[in-house]
Amino acid sequence: MSIAQRKHSLGIWALGLGYYLFYAPYSGLTKALSNGLLPGLPRSIPGTVMLPVSVMATVVGMLGFITAMRWWKYAGHRQLFGLSLPVPRRATFLSGLCMATIIGTTTLAFAFEGVSILLVLALLRGGVLILAPLVDMVRRRRVRWFSWVAMWMSLMAVVVVLADAGNYKMTAGLMLDVGAYLTAYFFKFHFMTSLAKTDDKYATRRYFVEEQMIASPLLLLALGALAVIGVGNQMAGFRTGFTSFLASDAAGPALLVGLFYAGLCICTTLIFLDRRENTFCVPVHCGTSMLSGVTAAYILAALFHQNRPSALQLVSSALIIIALAFLSPLHHFDLVLARLKSILSRQPSFHANAGFKTATPDGLPLVAEPEKIAKSL
Repeated sequence: MSIAQRKHSLGIWALGLGYYLFYAPYSGLTKALSNGLLPGLPRSIPGTVMLPVSVMATVVGMLGFITAMRWWKYAGHRQLFGLSLPVPRRATFLSGLCMATIIGTTTLAFAFEGVSILLVLALLRGGVLILAPLVDMVRRRRVRWFSWVAMWMSLMAVVVVLADAGNYKMTAGLMLDVGAYLTAYFFKFHFMTSLAKTDDKYATRRYFVEEQMIASPLLLLALGALAVIGVGNQMAGFRTGFTSFLASDAAGPALLVGLFYAGLCICTTLIFLDRRENTFCVPVHCGTSMLSGVTAAYILAALFHQNRPSALQLVSSALIIIALAFLSPLHHFDLVLARLKSILSRQPSFHANAGFKTATPDGLPLVAEPEKIAKSL
């Protein structure tokens, strides 16, 4: 199969916007369900009860996306009874196992009682920000100066949120959940960096498909097995999620939680698969999710009279915005401007009216160097 090379573009920012638009309703709706804020619902919904239904929706959303995009062809295939079936490699299977852990622990983290959205995001994103440069150093990837600046500023934003001690409480369950989440991400970053952070579109899509075909289906099977065992409050919660909860009024919002997660998972996985270093991609991921958390907190405050983000939490958001500015094209504005001029120079009517100079004294066209611009981005 011929290898199609990916174009270096600003597409990572479109993915960041998509991630923001999916994460805000995901986190807000999860918190509203777990706190019993939605009208018509008699009580709060524990995370263990909510998780099976939301994972069902994530499976449908993720596999539906792969099917709609016709990406199954990128996965490895094996013949079974005359059928060619997609099969992951060992590394992508393990990465899918890590992703299954991430999906489960993320939803459970937002469902802990008395824990704010921004605290959860601070714990999850702070750990991932620390992991990113560690993985880059282990894999011997070059980390550029603006990635370092953005990483440290994002970490400062997390510290500011954690310093706001009067607005949250920590629990042992939450810390265990966060520990599992970060451990899974550490290994996922290793697999992803070695297999798919390249300019090869085929390699990145193969990784995406092989990981995602394992992640949410495997998590759903694991939850089903725990529900069958049914020992203890947690497993009993999973059993309720597979049985009586399916017929309740809260099942619909829980399905939306899963669909929103599928959308944000698509965006964040493609952000991570960008060819640039993890120390660049992770702050884009963390920054947009922190801002979505602020948005969700304000929406919950407006609709259900919940606490608004504190002053320190708003300071944290400002630091995130500055960090994203360092990652944006602002640090190589001259090259982006040259790229725009190159595009405009191909429009005769535009530069005739605007008075742009389109040729040198020798009659040669003024065209920017796309390779130089692409590499800098």
